[in-house]
Amino acid sequence: MAVPDGVDRERIAALTREFLLAIGEDPDRPGLTKTPERVAGMAAEMFGGLAQDAAGPLAATISVASGPAPETEPSGPVIVRGIRFRSVCEHHLLPSAGTAHIAYLPGDRVVGLGAFPRVIDILANRPQVQERLGEQIADTIADALDARGVVVVLDAVHGCVTLRGPQQSGSSTVTIASRGELAEPAARAEIMALIAAGEPADPDAGGAR
Repeated sequence: MAVPDGVDRERIAALTREFLLAIGEDPDRPGLTKTPERVAGMAAEMFGGLAQDAAGPLAATISVASGPAPETEPSGPVIVRGIRFRSVCEHHLLPSAGTAHIAYLPGDRVVGLGAFPRVIDILANRPQVQERLGEQIADTIADALDARGVVVVLDAVHGCVTLRGPQQSGSSTVTIASRGELAEPAARAEIMALIAAGEPADPDAGGAR
């Protein structure tokens, strides 16, 4: 039956049982009897973003141009680094997981920093490709906050690369989406340098001990 997250758990459980039969398994053996229900629960968690509005977490904003004296001008870039996310590739329904970095130039209003992980979760909890996910995050932030500029950097490891096909266990994919003033090469380069400055040092690299 469909529920508010938009996922029909009963149908997924029935189809999972059929899938197990199709690969030659016995869905009634002890190790698999609960698997269809578990898969249905996982699907509700991994794909619940399809039924949610990604701009919803950005609805409550705070003015930075008015308030206690002295009044301020629009702020410089706000950067949130190291937001963990996971998604499912729409090509093979295999998982991906990685880190998102967000930078934006506020207009008159800013938003609580905890809103950004929720936006990413909603958009990532859908069958996705990383390239589109980054663009969707950038568009959502730019439109909902009327931001002067946005940069979204995603760095993720994909099961379709590490678990099948080329099986490149050390491979990750980086995508960049930019909007407005931060799409200008010099401004984007500055943001990328600030993001990189916050990444942990490579313990295998040389340097001071």
